[in-house]
Amino acid sequence: MSKIGKLFKGGGPGRPKGRAGPTPQEALARLRETEEMLTKKQEYLETRIQRELTAAKQHGTRNKRAALQALKRKKRYEKQLSQIDGTLSTIEFQREALENSHTNTEVFKNMGYAAQAMKKVHENMDLDKIDSLMDDITEQQAVAQEISEAISNRVGFGEEFDEDELMAELEELEQEELNKKMTDVRLPSVPSTLLPSRPASSRKKVEDEDDMKQLAAWAS
Repeated sequence: MSKIGKLFKGGGPGRPKGRAGPTPQEALARLRETEEMLTKKQEYLETRIQRELTAAKQHGTRNKRAALQALKRKKRYEKQLSQIDGTLSTIEFQREALENSHTNTEVFKNMGYAAQAMKKVHENMDLDKIDSLMDDITEQQAVAQEISEAISNRVGFGEEFDEDELMAELEELEQEELNKKMTDVRLPSVPSTLLPSRPASSRKKVEDEDDMKQLAAWAS
C-alpha cells in the first residue's frame, strides 16, 4: 500500500487499534499554541541576553568573576535561543504541510461530492435517447431551412418568355425612337433677303487706296 493510501486509511504500526487520531484542526491548534509559547520564550531569552550583556559591561575589569559569569549565562541563553529558532522553523514547516494536507483533503472530499452529484444527474439520461433526440433536432432544423428557402424564393410568373427575343424587340424599339428623333431635326433655312451691299463711297475710297499703293510701289 502506498504512503498516501496509508494516510487516508488511517493505518500505522504505532497507533493503537480503536483509537482515533487528532483531527487536522486539533493538530493545527496545538502547533499554533506551541509556536506562541516558543515565541514568548524567545522574547524572554532575548531580554535575559541583553541584561547579562549589560551586567558584564558594568562589572568590566573591576569584578572579572561576575563579568565572566554574566557572559557565561549570556552564552547559554544564546544557545537556547538558537535551538528555539530551529524548533520554530520545524514547527512552521510542519504546520504549513498539515494545512496543505488538510486543504487537499477538503478539495478531494468536495470533488467526490461533485462526482456523486454528476453521477446522480446522469442516472436518468440514456445515451441512445440523447442520440435520437439530437437526430430529431437536426432533421427539424433541415426542414425549417428548406421551408425558409422555399418561402424566400420569388414566384416565377410570366418567366416562360424567351429573353433573347425580348432583347431583340427592345433594340428594335430603341432604333425606331432614334430614327424618329433624327427626322424631327430641322436644318436652318437660307435667308431670302440679300445682304446689304457696300456703299458706293466706300468702294471709291478702296479703289483710291489701291491706286495710291500702286504709285508708291512704282516710285520706289
